[in-house]
This record gives sequence, C-alpha cells and structure tokens, in this order.
Amino acid sequence: MGRVEGKIAIVTGGGTGIGRAAAIRLAAEGAIVTIAEFDAESGQAVVAELGGDAAFVQHDVREEASWRSLMAAVADRHGRPDILVNNAGILATRNDQALADTDMAQWRAVQAVNVEGVFLGCKYGVAAMTLGGGRARGGAGGGAIVNMSSIAGLVGTPHLIAYGASKGAVRQMTKSVAIDCARKGLGIRCNSVHPGIIVTNMGDKVMGMGNGNTEANWAARLKLVPMGEAGQAVDVANCILFLASDEARHVTGAELVVDGGMTAI
Repeated sequence: MGRVEGKIAIVTGGGTGIGRAAAIRLAAEGAIVTIAEFDAESGQAVVAELGGDAAFVQHDVREEASWRSLMAAVADRHGRPDILVNNAGILATRNDQALADTDMAQWRAVQAVNVEGVFLGCKYGVAAMTLGGGRARGGAGGGAIVNMSSIAGLVGTPHLIAYGASKGAVRQMTKSVAIDCARKGLGIRCNSVHPGIIVTNMGDKVMGMGNGNTEANWAARLKLVPMGEAGQAVDVANCILFLASDEARHVTGAELVVDGGMTAI
C-alpha cells in the first residue's frame, strides 16, 4: 500500500480493460484517480467502484479542446497532476487491416486516436506537470507519463498495418518526450508499456480480425507465447504502477514489454 500515495493520476480510456485495471491498481496504492473516458457509462462505473476522491471526465483524446478541459478540471478539483497514463486506443474500424484492404479512412481513424491522442496527452500533460517552472528551476514540477504501446510497435504486423504503425509511433514519441523533459530538467519521466496477448475485449477483437475465427486464433496465438498463457490486464497494470511510482525514479525513455516472452524469441 502507498506506492503512489497522494499522487494525482489521470488514466485515459480508464473505463475498460487495461485502463480500468491501471486505475484500480493506482487507486489501491493511494493515488487520486481521474478516469478520462469517451464512454460515460463505463467511466462512471469505474469511478463508483473506486469511490473516495476518484472522478470522471468525459474526454475525447483526439480533440485539443478536450485536453484543455480535462487538465483544467483536474487542476480545479485536485491540483497539479503527477501521473498521466495515455492508455486510450483503438484497434481498427473494420475487420481487415491488411495493406491492400486498409483505406485512408481507417488509417486516419487509428492514427487520430493512437498517435495524435498520445501526442496531445504528452503535450498537455507536460504543461500541466510543469506548473511552477519544473524542478530544475525551483518549481513544483515533475511527474510520470506512461504511454500504452504494444508489441505491435516492436515487430511487423502485416494483418494490423495501421495499428502496428500507430504503436511504433508511440514507442518513438515516448523516447523523444523523455529526452526533451530530461534535458530541460523538468523532472518528468516518460516510458512506454508494450503488452502482448492480454485477455481483454481488445484481445478478443484482435483474435477476431481477418477470418473472424476468434477461438481458433486464440489457440494459435497462445502457442507463440513461451510462458504458455495469455496475460491478464492486471499484469500490465502492475507495470504501469511501477513506472508511475518513485521506484522508477531513474527510468525514462524505456520500453517495458509484457508479453510472456513472445518478442524474446
């Protein structure tokens, strides 16, 4: 208990899956969590589950005005944020994302959420965390940003070309933000998390892409995991908690892979 005691945290896409698990773990370790979620019903349900000072803000990561409103709402209610988890993301808008079948509408929809949403999160997150001028300038700045990437950002994904490209962009952006903040002495760390096969609704969607045989695809993909099983959302949430905590005070620009050994082969 208390690994992020009293820290003010924002989790985008916190209504379901890994975002929900991260919000629960952060709150259990003492953080004051704001769920920033497009779907009001799921976001409010998680806040009711967390109780205490947890709050919900309806949020569209694609919209710059929504980021301004989110940061203002958090500042008014709790103060300067210490933790931002850029978790919100989408897989696809159609059932096929092979090169020949991916039109510009799907490509742009995926990049808008997964890349532009993370860019805006980092931009406005850093600005909110550096109120007072940053630690190197004697202010009250500092914090931790955790960006949700994927093993799809580390290896080729011919069946998910738009999604894989978006997660590769998140990986690179994370490193750029990390170095920018470090060189400016802001005291803000930025790291990415790269889940593999995880049991979530999005995991089911991944397995349903292409031929649509979800059960058969789950069985086939699990054979590729050296540890022999899929991960759970809490496995990823535990890594997010570590990166958000002061235990990771000397970790920035890093990639934390949670894939049961898949990318180690």
